[in-house]
Amino acid sequence: MLIPMSNQDLNRFKVLQDVRDRRLRQVDAAEILNLSPRQVRRLLVQLSLHGAQSLAHAARGRPSNRRYADDFRMQVLEIVRAQYADFSPTFALEKLIEQHNLKVSKETLRQLLF
Repeated sequence: MLIPMSNQDLNRFKVLQDVRDRRLRQVDAAEILNLSPRQVRRLLVQLSLHGAQSLAHAARGRPSNRRYADDFRMQVLEIVRAQYADFSPTFALEKLIEQHNLKVSKETLRQLLF
């Protein structure tokens, strides 16, 4: 499975490759990466066991565990656009709770609308 890597991940990979090829010491790599030498050793072990994908966060590319279900999000959007299109997010939220018994945070509703 391909995991996208950020520029920081790519830089980390290059520095760790230099350490592995003995062009750079672990202490120097730790200073470059702003990590402790122990963390550099841990990353080197992970790199040798799992390859470059071990440098990227394991949850990268996956939806959040706290994300609302798509059908719930669509239901909220349909109601707000049909009945409360000219309301502010805060007032629309109050109406969603009062009239439809749908609970969502004000900020989440604002992000859904805009």
